[in-house]
Amino acid sequence: HLSAGLESPHSDHTFEYLSEFTQIISDHCAAKIIQHVCVSDCVVVFGVSMCRLSGCLLTQEGCASLASALSSNPSHLRELDLSYNHPGDSGVKLLSAGLEDPTWRLEALRYGETHTMSSRDSCELKLDINTANRLLVLSKDNRKVTAVRQKQPYPDHPERFDCWPQILCRDDLTGRCYWEVEWKGGVYIAVTYRGISRTGGGDDSRFGRNKNSWSLFCSDESFSVWHNNIRTDISVPPSSHRVAVYLDWPAGSLSFYSVSSDTLIHLHTFTSTFTEPLYMGFRVWSPDSSVSLCQME
Repeated sequence: HLSAGLESPHSDHTFEYLSEFTQIISDHCAAKIIQHVCVSDCVVVFGVSMCRLSGCLLTQEGCASLASALSSNPSHLRELDLSYNHPGDSGVKLLSAGLEDPTWRLEALRYGETHTMSSRDSCELKLDINTANRLLVLSKDNRKVTAVRQKQPYPDHPERFDCWPQILCRDDLTGRCYWEVEWKGGVYIAVTYRGISRTGGGDDSRFGRNKNSWSLFCSDESFSVWHNNIRTDISVPPSSHRVAVYLDWPAGSLSFYSVSSDTLIHLHTFTSTFTEPLYMGFRVWSPDSSVSLCQME
């Protein structure tokens, strides 16, 4: 258990053992992250002297649990990353006090980015018309794609999807990237390697149905995620038609959120070892369904 590692008098050895360990932790367990390990949906990386809880939707209650565990045996921990969370003023003050407490020996606390994740890592993306299936129509600014019934007279292009109603964005994605989209109807919001097949109706060219792509399916009824032809249903019901995507390429995590009243509701996090740049893509399944890339402030 993680709590045993943090509170054990032999925690230095424990963290050496865990230096390459990546654990998945549920956002609904965030308040008890240090007290219990729950396997589900949020990436946490542990090192000999660092604990990274970036993007785990940690709340004020979770910060109180962190402070309690660190007070028990803090000598091993030098850096704590709480970026992209919900610590609140009280959580920030509580953990910041640890920087002044010589018994904590905490040297660095990162919490500056908020749960909106747009202040630093927001990406402005544009659709690539050369990849668009002929049953898709783009807006003039290349930020919205709509499924139609009549084929469009797009010229032949080696990167065009010739079967599935799919499209890619122009920009390759590495590092940390955050963006939001608005959807209507039935759509797949995906991230893929550039080399995904463009021809035929097999799974090798279908977002989420192969090892080269990851996708979130959105409809008015439900969400589900797909990777390597494995479907995972999401219990969170759709409360809005806006989705946020957060890619931490170096850490190997891809997270999807539902955006409702400026609040991020965590849907799912994929973990992988990304080996090349990724590209945003969409499959717009039914006529009159659409996806729009939101303007990030």
